[in-house]
Amino acid sequence: MTFPDRLRAGYDSFLQGRFVGEQSRYQSLAEAGQKPEILMFGCIDSRVSPEVIFDAAPGEMLVVRNVANIVPPYEPDREFQHGTSAALEFGVQALRVKHIVVMGHASCGGIRAFADEQEPLSPGDFIGRWMSQIQPAAESLAPRDHEDPDYLRRLELAAVELSLRNLMTFPCVRILVERGKLQIHGAYFAVATGRLLIRDPDTGEFKPATEGGVATITGEA
Repeated sequence: MTFPDRLRAGYDSFLQGRFVGEQSRYQSLAEAGQKPEILMFGCIDSRVSPEVIFDAAPGEMLVVRNVANIVPPYEPDREFQHGTSAALEFGVQALRVKHIVVMGHASCGGIRAFADEQEPLSPGDFIGRWMSQIQPAAESLAPRDHEDPDYLRRLELAAVELSLRNLMTFPCVRILVERGKLQIHGAYFAVATGRLLIRDPDTGEFKPATEGGVATITGEA
């Protein structure tokens, strides 16, 4: 079994380039440990790497990625593994992050699989069972019109909203938010255009992250 040549070449480039320029930072992180201020929940989609989108340096962000960037509700008694919840607990309780960001994105395969009621990829139907968690987001929208080209985008945004609500069901999050020690944010990345939308906590609207007179965006990215 051969390790991918692309990864070997990428590592060589990293070692001779970025690592040289940031070696002291890596050394400091190794000795002092990590203290990121931001916990990011993103999708596993290969096109939406948070570290790339936000040009993050090593140690700046704690990143959790799963199918469709879902944060489940606080359900400690459920009999299944809580990987996402465990990462949330670690970031909030151990690392004391100051911000939590849930970043959805355009053309999300998990959202489409749910909306299209696609057949399971395997007998385990792990994706189907995982994506069933966004049912409340779908119910918050009008029934799907298959002639509506913006339905999937609205569902992607509604799923981010749902994850933000789910975050507040975790006592450790809710208490710190109420005390002003933790902030939660919603974001949405448009793969084709590179545009980032940030949720306005007062209105719930997703607006462009950059200034420049661009109109508020609620349906199109």
